Amino acid sequence: MNKMIIKGGHRLSGNVTIGGAKNSTVALIPAAILADTPVQFDMVPNILDVHNLMVILESMNVSSDFADGILNIDPTKIIESALPSKAIKSLRASYYFMGALLGRFGRAEISFPGGDNIGPRPIDQHIKAFEAMGCKVVNKGDQIVITTGEKGLQGAQIFLDVVSVGATINAILAAVKAKGHTVIRNAAKEPEIIDVVTFLNNMGAKIRGAGTDVIRIEGVESLRATNTHIIIPDRIEAGTYLSMAAAYGEGVKIQNVIPEHLESFIAKLKEMGIKLEINEDSIYVPKSVDFKNIEVKTMPYPGFATDLQQPITPLLLRANGDSTIIDTIYPKRTKHIQELCKMGAKIRYDEESGTIIVSHTDKLVGAKITAGEIRAGASEMIAGLMAEGTTVIDNADNILRGYDNIIDKLTNLHAEVELVNDEN
Repeated sequence: MNKMIIKGGHRLSGNVTIGGAKNSTVALIPAAILADTPVQFDMVPNILDVHNLMVILESMNVSSDFADGILNIDPTKIIESALPSKAIKSLRASYYFMGALLGRFGRAEISFPGGDNIGPRPIDQHIKAFEAMGCKVVNKGDQIVITTGEKGLQGAQIFLDVVSVGATINAILAAVKAKGHTVIRNAAKEPEIIDVVTFLNNMGAKIRGAGTDVIRIEGVESLRATNTHIIIPDRIEAGTYLSMAAAYGEGVKIQNVIPEHLESFIAKLKEMGIKLEINEDSIYVPKSVDFKNIEVKTMPYPGFATDLQQPITPLLLRANGDSTIIDTIYPKRTKHIQELCKMGAKIRYDEESGTIIVSHTDKLVGAKITAGEIRAGASEMIAGLMAEGTTVIDNADNILRGYDNIIDKLTNLHAEVELVNDEN
């Protein structure tokens, strides 16, 4: 594991370019095994999750190479094999191999996925979708075995009981090669779903309705890549840098963004009194000094993203008065609170109401803290930049799982930050 060491007090300035969307990439890589040709992705973020997914591909005899944002995947010699448990358990998005393997082989056997511990995230809606398409699902220890039987995958009517990005994408991956017509109702609407569907449709899939709550899929027999797929910019990375720049910047331009994907987040920054300069594919954050307190409530897209409630927290420490956060998606996503409090932050969590109360804090002081998961680590990283003295973040690999070339980007913004291998 790595430690991140931050020497605070260096205000940020300059330009930063956002990488490809993590939440697209971790679905697109499993989706690539559905192709009957080699596949190429551009704008792939250099994050640990990508490298772990490449390990899983290798176990299936799927070759891949990754350099300078370009990822090549060749699934033409794919074989059915046991997937490496360690890599599966390192990231939750490995569950997308369930839908992809069903589409490719009509059978999937996979360990229960791992990833961030941010409270209950059941996969019952995924299973419900697979069973609607005629699959039999059996749990064997910590393995899930999904089979399709003699008829193979069948098109079906699927209604998701809750809006789930993961279940929506997994159902699409299975249905794209199913026989007949599939309709997914109460589907999630995230931009990353549109990105995955764009990739599949460009290979010959027949999918309509991505970005709405009803997605219709006509199964096809073959998918063939003819063009490089360019991954959309990461709206969560962009939001993290927006928060960072507003909290401790002297003027920062954030490039390669799609502002429309950040409307709910941008609205909250404006509500705080931050004067953003929004262009077609960039946002400039001027030095800001006076902030109003706000109320944040996370919701499914296009609402305020749960992945951004922790990154906005250090900014809220600078607001005049108390701000509140209610996470309706993952109410237990609170690992950052006690760590920020070690730095002097005035934050508390009211369990009865599920509300995080963030009070104005004059000063943060460097401390030794731990990144419990990706977005908690991002929150702590921003606080470390704002703090007096040195902050050491243990378990920094969690940050590396979700933030592209983070050390280089922060250094280019004049932060003093480094990664040190923790041999203990």
